Amino acid sequence: MKTFALALGSGGARGLAHVAVLEALDEMGAKPAVIAGASIGALIGAAYAAGMRGRDIRHYVLTLAHSPGEIRRRLLASRAGTFAHLLSGALSRATQLDAEKFCAQFLPQALPADFTALHIPLIVMATDLHRRQEAPLSSGPLHRAVAASIAIPGLFRPVLADGRVLIDGGTTNPLPYDILFGRADLVMAVDVFGIPAVERADMPGTWECVYTTILVMGGAILAAKLAHAQPDILIRPNVATFRTLDFYQASSIMRTADAVKKEVKEKLAALLA
Repeated sequence: MKTFALALGSGGARGLAHVAVLEALDEMGAKPAVIAGASIGALIGAAYAAGMRGRDIRHYVLTLAHSPGEIRRRLLASRAGTFAHLLSGALSRATQLDAEKFCAQFLPQALPADFTALHIPLIVMATDLHRRQEAPLSSGPLHRAVAASIAIPGLFRPVLADGRVLIDGGTTNPLPYDILFGRADLVMAVDVFGIPAVERADMPGTWECVYTTILVMGGAILAAKLAHAQPDILIRPNVATFRTLDFYQASSIMRTADAVKKEVKEKLAALLA
């Protein structure tokens, strides 16, 4: 049978739609030969590569989403700074999150410490801030790599790894299917950006504006990439109505994305045959 590689894209809370795709693969009994992910796609891809099934990831996400008090506690424990920094005038440090602490608080325990312990090879896409280029990570400390990939500018403090300052992988390669060419017989990519079908005129908050701007830039990058070379299968769950920070709507996002399972199975089965 032919092999396939899987790319999971960035997109904030909409990235929870990746879970439905993983469940479809489990129902088919199909396992990717390698996974690449950016931002939320890296986080979910890491959980899957570690051996969690799609339904296990769904259960883990829903358990957290239904416990807002627990989320607040973990967010407080993820702060990059302290109240002392706020008093000393270091406002940005006091209000930012530490991406590595965040991963320690929110990643499932099933995730191993190092890439070598994963069941499926994984490439985590980060961005080298000072070199202004993508930084794919596939070896070394796993939690640090995922932390770098989700380090959204402004919200998270950048991650220092091997002398490089790393930030959110979605800023340079929001759907890293191109780095999978040649690693399997075919490549399937899951795009969760989405463009709202209805016009909106409401004024976004500061953080939503920042995140949405990153998605706008990521969308332009992805459009340019698709014009140059496309994956064999491109899956786009219909989750455009959800906002970047709608993590408390995890149940609705994943339930809406369930509709894409049939498409995943049909397209992948046809090309793997």
